[in-house]
Amino acid sequence: MAVANRRSDYGLEGKLALVTGASRRTGLGAAVCRGLAAEGVNVLFTTWLKYDRDRPHGADEEGPAALEAELLLLGVQARRLEIDLAHPDSAMHVLDDAEEWSGLPDILVNNAACSTPDGFERLDAATLDAHYAVNVRATLLLSVELARRAKAVGRYGGRIISLSSGQSVGPMPGELAYAATKGAIEAFTRSLAAELAPMDITVNAVDPGATDTGWLTKSTRAEWAVTSGIPRLNQPDDAARTIVFLASAPARHITGQVLHAREVQSSPDNFANGESPPQVIRRWRESHRDQK
Repeated sequence: MAVANRRSDYGLEGKLALVTGASRRTGLGAAVCRGLAAEGVNVLFTTWLKYDRDRPHGADEEGPAALEAELLLLGVQARRLEIDLAHPDSAMHVLDDAEEWSGLPDILVNNAACSTPDGFERLDAATLDAHYAVNVRATLLLSVELARRAKAVGRYGGRIISLSSGQSVGPMPGELAYAATKGAIEAFTRSLAAELAPMDITVNAVDPGATDTGWLTKSTRAEWAVTSGIPRLNQPDDAARTIVFLASAPARHITGQVLHAREVQSSPDNFANGESPPQVIRRWRESHRDQK
């Protein structure tokens, strides 16, 4: 099925992308899959519904199958893979599956993340390990294993794009493990970019800012808008467009960067109740901590 309106200058037609963390149709991962597919990119995406079932927002049980069907309607190949990226060998399994299905990915989008509230009074080894396993280990091993396999077959060119959360922009109280592990992604991005530059593989990270993926309440959404004076929060499609651009040919010169595709940070005094954006998130998560 041919799809009109694809950007010929993007040079993405027929490429293969691996996108992690696309379990929910309202999520950023799903938006990235749609954005890439709209440019003719074949997509393998990973899901892990068990993680979502344990979160306050719950799992989108029909989401993975529905997203796969949606991508196929865009005229590309699509495949979903249910896998726990916290497993030490997950990177090898995911890339093996990709190669068996359609080949070595040209584009890797590290979107999957573990995020649970902690704070200094609750942070423990188990929480740190859970965040590290997905946010750091899986992201790093997928990235380097993709590069190793590309080198082994003499392939030059590629894109590695990871999701950050703006740890260099401001603090995230109550999210110590998450902030630390996402901050590690920014440091890794800059160093890996230098290593892979001779292979023409660009490595970047995107900080999408406050993104409305369905986890915010109506009141919290209204509070958050006050921080920037912008009447709407970022939508998943906003960050997805940035990621699709970074995957494209016109972005070949951009590497080692952390792109802050976010709202302007402003003073906590701009909040009606004096809270900062991270405090709003923390309060919402605390109030929903025991909900399943």
